[in-house]
Amino acid sequence: MTCIFCAILEGRAAASRVAEDADVVAFLDLRQPVPGHVLVVPRAHVETIYELAPDTAAALMRMAVRVAQALRAEFDPPGLNLWQSNGHAGGQEVPHVHLHVQPRQHRDGLFRLYPQGLPAPAARTDLDGLAARLRPHCHIAS
Repeated sequence: MTCIFCAILEGRAAASRVAEDADVVAFLDLRQPVPGHVLVVPRAHVETIYELAPDTAAALMRMAVRVAQALRAEFDPPGLNLWQSNGHAGGQEVPHVHLHVQPRQHRDGLFRLYPQGLPAPAARTDLDGLAARLRPHCHIAS
């Protein structure tokens, strides 16, 4: 399967680049529900966040912040979303890790986070138990 993001990064496919550095490139998404929807993509092909090296993750976030600041300077949107999706169930459409930086407008109709309504808060004991299960897996690799 050919990766469209790799084709863009290699210059084999067109993209409207916003910013780039040695590690990442930011370009406009073809879909612009609100003007300024930007994708931030590592130059190295990495399919999901699970394989992402810490330095590359840091470079992605640094560029996302730069893009967010540019969007604020140019459009002054009343809101902004930053999101990243993994796997089919998570809504990932291109198997190359990327961050979406999406300016938002009031009532723009995007991202209905809880289509069934806001869930009730979980019990603190349930949350503490889940945190205890996750904590051992959050070690920092050296």
